[in-house]
Amino acid sequence: MASATAVMGAGAWGTALAKVLVDAGGEVRLWARRADLAAQINATRCNPDYLPGVRLPTGVHATADAAEALSGASTVLLGVPAQTMRGNLERWTGLFADGATLVSLAKGIELGTLMRMSQVIVSVTGVDPEQVAVISGPNLASEIAAGQPAATVVACSDSGRAIALQRALSCKYFRPYTNADVIGTEVGGACKNVIALACGMAAGVGLGENTAAAIITRGLAEIMRLGVALGAKTTTLAGLAGVGDLVATCTSPHSRNRSFGKLLGAGESMQSALRAWDGHVVEGVASCESVLALASSYDVEMPLTDAVHRVCHQGLSVDEAVVLLLGRSTKPE
Repeated sequence: MASATAVMGAGAWGTALAKVLVDAGGEVRLWARRADLAAQINATRCNPDYLPGVRLPTGVHATADAAEALSGASTVLLGVPAQTMRGNLERWTGLFADGATLVSLAKGIELGTLMRMSQVIVSVTGVDPEQVAVISGPNLASEIAAGQPAATVVACSDSGRAIALQRALSCKYFRPYTNADVIGTEVGGACKNVIALACGMAAGVGLGENTAAAIITRGLAEIMRLGVALGAKTTTLAGLAGVGDLVATCTSPHSRNRSFGKLLGAGESMQSALRAWDGHVVEGVASCESVLALASSYDVEMPLTDAVHRVCHQGLSVDEAVVLLLGRSTKPE
């Protein structure tokens, strides 16, 4: 792309994608919320808070000035947490270049409104929905930043924008696939964090691979039920943005949501588990509430999500949640 791309958010995923964009031949302005972190990234070529030990290429320029980051950027990757997306966009509206492609990297459903992130972007900025894209897939930031091969989905209703993003992100270790199913891509990304919490909880109480496989499989079934109700394509949820992301997040020790669930399963309280992840957002904790509410509004049953919600927000113990799940009435698969 001719002009610099802006990545708004210097967390692990935003920083990793900034590296990908430069390795693919681009120039990136990386916005960090804290000026000291931006200065540190520029001085040391490293983001010690979120991707320690990973050297960033010189084409990544960090700044804490949103206007500087967004000036003239034809492509803007929005790498802020799902529940802060609206507030950040409200501060940035007016700074986006006309016709810019706005790309959500966040995986979640907004509390209260029950909007997907692409809907939040359109609602706040007033841009045409065809200007909004979503990136989602089995993408653990630390592995991608280390140059390990990975694939992702770039979803946009405008195929031209999807292809332009695909080209901007394609490098020797990162392969994007395009898709027009924004709904399915977002549903898969939002729900898998909740199922990963359930997998972590099961591991934390000492349960093994059979249990994990059951949780992942039944988790996919409830994600598909919700996705279809919202208008998603089942092929999307059977692909990278669904099954792929679900497997990576539910099985990897690098997965923040699985690791958080494991702490709860091992007996940590919500408060102590959150302290252990100080400064790092565990999206599934909020998402289980909004995903469950969204499912309820469409009369979709999501028992795993309900169990995770009860543990995170209603004081149910993990042991009780496991009994609840395994004690459900038997029925055909």
